[in-house]
Amino acid sequence: MAMPTKPMKIRAWIDDATPTMASVKVIIFHEMESGLRKDKASGQVVPAQYITELACEHNGKTVLTCLWGPAISKNPFLAFRVKNVKKGDLIKLSWVDNKGDKETGESKVE
Repeated sequence: MAMPTKPMKIRAWIDDATPTMASVKVIIFHEMESGLRKDKASGQVVPAQYITELACEHNGKTVLTCLWGPAISKNPFLAFRVKNVKKGDLIKLSWVDNKGDKETGESKVE
């Protein structure tokens, strides 16, 4: 399976109500095949390919690690909050899948 060429979208911003907290929203473009689905045209099982690990760093320090499996949906969406953040800080996300494909993306806090 060819991996999508569309990069993940990341947005991070300071909440007005809590000025040291940032909200982060991410959409990752990945097929997330479980290995259980059959191709309609050929009848062959589509090989499993899914994200196994996702990590988020705030200014180089890991603040979130997710261990995923085949039950996560196609093009997963993730939302979380990070403490002790100020405008201009760097939020970096990276993932790796069970086939070794990987991607990294980053966003500055708005």
